[in-house]
Amino acid sequence: METQRTEAKPVGPLASFVRFVVCGGGVGVLSSAAVPLLALLMPWAAANAVITVASTILCTELHALFTFGTGGRAGLRRHLQSAGSATAAYVVTCAAMFVLHSVQSSPSLVREQAVYLGASGLAGIGRFLVLRLFVFAGRKETAAAAVRPVHGSRVHHSDLLLAR
Repeated sequence: METQRTEAKPVGPLASFVRFVVCGGGVGVLSSAAVPLLALLMPWAAANAVITVASTILCTELHALFTFGTGGRAGLRRHLQSAGSATAAYVVTCAAMFVLHSVQSSPSLVREQAVYLGASGLAGIGRFLVLRLFVFAGRKETAAAAVRPVHGSRVHHSDLLLAR
């Protein structure tokens, strides 16, 4: 008995960017509200790290399912790869907040939010490029796996020609 594999339909760059902004931006806005609240209980950098980890896990799943049209969940490999771009985003947001606090000793919450969201937006563009071009890019091994014969079936020469 053969099982039919559903192939994910590729998502174009513009559509995936819009989906990335909606998914990532929505989680980013929620994260920007959560960081200063959590920073009341711990240092700002630690609060940012906790929220960054949680939001990265959530966003990686959303991007696998919706943004890049992979047709499935992200899996450990993609989560680990995505963590690299999230680490860069964490450094960018921390650096932006460090600069803000160096320039202004007690910035308002609104100013902190503006700086944080601006830095997150810039980091988000970089993350989109990394995720689209490397993490969620189509892999040749996946295409090759789709044409492997099922046990008990016969392989014909014409089948092998299609696999090229």
